[in-house]
Amino acid sequence: MTSFAVIGAGIIGAAVARELTQRFPDDHVTVYDKADSVASHQTGHNSGVVHAGLYYQPGSLKARLCRRGVNLLRDFALDRGVPYEECGKLVVALERAEEDRLRTIHEKALANGVPGVELIGPERILEIEPNATGRLALHSPHTAIIDYAAVTRALIDDVRSAGGTVRLGAEVTGITNTADGCSISTPEGTEPYDFVIACAGLQSDRIARMAGGGAFPKIVPFFGQYSKLAPGYRTVLNGLVYPVPDPAYPFLGVHLTKRVDGEMLVGPNAFLSFGRENYSGRRIGIKDSLDVVASPGFWKFASRNVSAAVQEFGAVVSRQKFLAGAARYVPSLDGAESTPITRGIRAQSMDAHGNLVDDFVIEDVGRATLLRNAPSPGATSSLAIAEHLVSEMAAKHRLSSV
Repeated sequence: MTSFAVIGAGIIGAAVARELTQRFPDDHVTVYDKADSVASHQTGHNSGVVHAGLYYQPGSLKARLCRRGVNLLRDFALDRGVPYEECGKLVVALERAEEDRLRTIHEKALANGVPGVELIGPERILEIEPNATGRLALHSPHTAIIDYAAVTRALIDDVRSAGGTVRLGAEVTGITNTADGCSISTPEGTEPYDFVIACAGLQSDRIARMAGGGAFPKIVPFFGQYSKLAPGYRTVLNGLVYPVPDPAYPFLGVHLTKRVDGEMLVGPNAFLSFGRENYSGRRIGIKDSLDVVASPGFWKFASRNVSAAVQEFGAVVSRQKFLAGAARYVPSLDGAESTPITRGIRAQSMDAHGNLVDDFVIEDVGRATLLRNAPSPGATSSLAIAEHLVSEMAAKHRLSSV
């Protein structure tokens, strides 16, 4: 019997564990996570958008796995009764200078095979979203929303039903990686496995180093703060409204996101997080912060993004400024009331030169497969990432599966 360990019980780790139980039903799978419940980190602090694949470089791993992941995720959700709503999305240009960038996104979306996307003018914008405004928009009718934590729980249920073991509250403190297998150490002891797949999110670089992986890419955490609009604004939009991404800054900017529970969110801002798991904003992670400031690559990144950081910081300290950005796209939000919700933290990888790593990154070291970078659309792509990781591992080690 072959034994597999999966590190991480977020949506990607859960999907990998389920994929292993399906491909190797006679073998054993154990999932490790230091949290006391599944989906406790990025997955449980996610806006719930199922991305269609608009922005990603055609042919990249991210683009391919996003498109495959959407279909797998939709089918899984419908089969398990997890709420899934194709509410649609508009990416809106307010200024002439944004229109060419929007056309480029449209070209990428077509190349990626995103269904139904089209460029529309002001009249059509109002037909789709009567409270929105804009010069030009990209409409993605099949962009959807979902509860990713519910998906993760359903995936873990499948793992357990297939005979897998889920060890929560079990922090991985060491990995021994040899030609014959891997040993996983936790405060409770050390256990041997034939193969390990690490999907450790915010701790992915540290887990990778334990397994003998490279120093880079390195995680630099960025928090994203969302605000929940007052109940009277729950129906202000039918779907999602996003700005055209600014190439001077690596994140998408403040947008409006409908949630499957009916709430309407505004956000996120994006700023350096002083702690990889500092969801409240009050628990400063000393080790995490020192890790960031000790990296020459981070200072190179910071020096190139001073103006964007100043702009983002203004939205961090002033909720009025934060909401004013959203009101440019939906004028009826002018003066709206909102309540901040628990922030999310993005596990963003950075290379040695201070560049944010855009595509998914996988590193193989001995008997360990290490997912080093899987930011958005990581959750959307989770089931496809699982297929890919398990297939690559099986091919490399010549494992026969059903």
